[in-house]
Amino acid sequence: MIQLKSIINCIDNSGASLVECVMVVGQKRHASIGDRIVVVVQKHRTGVAEGMGGSSSANKVKRGDIRHAVVVRTRYNVSRRDGSSVRFDDNACVLINKAGDPIGSRVTGAVGQELRKKKWSKILSMAPMTI
Repeated sequence: MIQLKSIINCIDNSGASLVECVMVVGQKRHASIGDRIVVVVQKHRTGVAEGMGGSSSANKVKRGDIRHAVVVRTRYNVSRRDGSSVRFDDNACVLINKAGDPIGSRVTGAVGQELRKKKWSKILSMAPMTI
């Protein structure tokens, strides 16, 4: 469950590292996997090495930017129709633009299978693993 002021990891290569939820889009109090939220970038990634090709000028977002995001992992237990439940180690999101396309071109880490039901197929295709 992601709510107002929740700090979330950003797992794409858009340039953001940590983001803070400022609004859940829709008439909901909290967001779960697959829900759209509005976030503020709290901490951005810097180029670790010179040869990485990604300095701060190449980042697509910077600290203080307000963006939309999709929740892809939560620490809260999510029950599934087959009776199983899944719980991840952290809260994570992927930044998107207003049209719903991901800002980054790569997703690191696993994402929840609930994204398939909520029609986020572009994020699912970029993710290395779906749980």
